[in-house]
Amino acid sequence: MTNRFLGVRRAVLTAGSVAVLGLVAGCGGSGDGTSSASRTESGTATSSATGAPTGASSVPTDAVSNSLTPSAPPASASVTRCHTSELSASVGRNNPGAGQENFPVVLTNESHRTCTLYGYPGTAFVDASGKQLGPDPERSAAKPETVKLAPGGSAWAGLSFANPEISGAGTATPAALVVTPPDEEDPLKVTWKGGAVPVSGDESSVRLIPFSPGTGA
Repeated sequence: MTNRFLGVRRAVLTAGSVAVLGLVAGCGGSGDGTSSASRTESGTATSSATGAPTGASSVPTDAVSNSLTPSAPPASASVTRCHTSELSASVGRNNPGAGQENFPVVLTNESHRTCTLYGYPGTAFVDASGKQLGPDPERSAAKPETVKLAPGGSAWAGLSFANPEISGAGTATPAALVVTPPDEEDPLKVTWKGGAVPVSGDESSVRLIPFSPGTGA
């Protein structure tokens, strides 16, 4: 995980910005939260643990639109993409460094079939009322790969931002992180335990790297 985060960190530094957004804990706190989705009789995905929104209309726009992955490779006839109802979401421990906060956003296959993830999750920090906090995330230039998830398997995407205590960005403390799997519309909601994140100012950007196999630990 450290090498992938370092790649993003260098890209941010060479672009002239100091690793944007102090996303989670002001100075390297840890985030632990999980959420899983289950299907109702109507087929709508809902969060079983955190009361995630059941429709895109109640979800921040970027949490859905940023999950759409252009030019996703076609799946085989027997293996198709993972759907929200088959996944649970969590946020792993912070891996801070060089003024950045780095968190793995983890999706785990809770179904009894193998499915795939390709690209980036849609993400948004929200307050207790569901209002989005901060700007839309930015995607890194890293090339996505198709990750095949067997039942119980996990994949992680990196979420990075500048430590606001260093960058001086305006902050807020989210109630949750809304996570939408690639090319899905129904989200998962993970309780945010990482503390204040940057939401305004020149150093308030959040950056994402695409999914890789594992949990990022």
